[in-house]
Amino acid sequence: MEIRYWNKEIETADREKLRQIQLQRLKSIIASALKTPFYSRRLPSVGIHSPDDIKSLDDLRKIPFTTKDDLRQNYPKGLLSVDTSEVVRIHTSSGTTGVPTVIYLSAKDLDAATDIMARSIYATGTDKTDILQNMMSYGLFTGGLCMHYGAERVGLMVIPAAGGNTKRQIQLMKDFRTTVLHITPSYLLHVHSKLAEYSVAVSDLALKKAFVGAEPHSENTRRKIEDLFDIDAYNSYGLSEMNGPGVAFECVYKTDLHLWEDAYIVEIINPKTGELVPDGKEGEVILTNLIRHAMPLMRYRTRDLAFLHKESCPCKRTHRRLSRILGRTDDMLIINGVNIFPSQIEEVIMKIPEVGTNYQICVEKQGALDRLIVKVELYSKIFMGEAKQIDNLKAKIADELKASITLKPAVELHEPGVLPVFEGKAVRVVDSRPKL
Repeated sequence: MEIRYWNKEIETADREKLRQIQLQRLKSIIASALKTPFYSRRLPSVGIHSPDDIKSLDDLRKIPFTTKDDLRQNYPKGLLSVDTSEVVRIHTSSGTTGVPTVIYLSAKDLDAATDIMARSIYATGTDKTDILQNMMSYGLFTGGLCMHYGAERVGLMVIPAAGGNTKRQIQLMKDFRTTVLHITPSYLLHVHSKLAEYSVAVSDLALKKAFVGAEPHSENTRRKIEDLFDIDAYNSYGLSEMNGPGVAFECVYKTDLHLWEDAYIVEIINPKTGELVPDGKEGEVILTNLIRHAMPLMRYRTRDLAFLHKESCPCKRTHRRLSRILGRTDDMLIINGVNIFPSQIEEVIMKIPEVGTNYQICVEKQGALDRLIVKVELYSKIFMGEAKQIDNLKAKIADELKASITLKPAVELHEPGVLPVFEGKAVRVVDSRPKL
């Protein structure tokens, strides 16, 4: 199969050639966007009625930002440009309420996304002689399947281990001589803490590399991983709304992440004013997807904070490099690689009749992993009830939260007046994890 987006000529093209590719693909995306209920209203309102109205890349900035709320409010099909018979896969991610955001991919879209993921893998020096153990979640999140497809395109043998079951993960590494892991940094550190328990030494493994992502981590964490396992750890960046983990990836030089500009147009803005900021200055990452037509997405506000490097990379790729993610502009929590909004938790617990009016969400480190604790006050007559009734209620709250946020938190039940009360804005989230 021809690989359209994994192309050395494109990767090393000069900036002007790259801009021509972007403009051509942007016009094609505009044509698809005009077929969606959402953009068919939005684009004409700013004078864009056809692809011919896009004369240069500067015209992109006529288009208002698209937000997660736009996706949620147009759920499920408001941004779909084709008949569902042309869709071969959907992915969903967390919304700020119970309504998720949904991503549609046609066969061509999936093929293009796979190529970009393959390019990312290849940029790290990984090839078909490697064996990848994919320890990210498979299913509605994009991380597992998108990496899986990209690795297969490069020719790797893929072990679709998914997350959890640490003992089995270590056994798979040993039995099949895994050389590359795709994993969250916190879970990889947890795996190391369990090696001795299962009588396994790092020297018993064949690991050479790890692709780490899905949660913020510091350079010190990367170095710790590399030292503990004697491997190279490569940072990755992606989001479900942009097809998953292949939006930007480090190359063999590990000097931050090449953002594949023939597939995505990146803008860095001042999150308060919406104005562009110069390279080297921190701001919010705005992305336009140039390779997905079933569900076009333009000028999407990721809420991630980063900056673009001014200098070129020793690898000679001309795609600009994005810094590691420095923070968020919203209240989203990333817990062991899963995105969670406090409002999702509130929505669940406030529907339970026994729950009072006060609650608190706590996040802490337990070893290398994050631990989520939801503290809830009960009405007095409930709290004074039988112990078995309290235990059943605790289990019910934990199960309903897991159904909503995919993680099962620890639940603490308290009598009224125990949790802090604030006269002004309530501080619902206490995140005591060490700062990056």
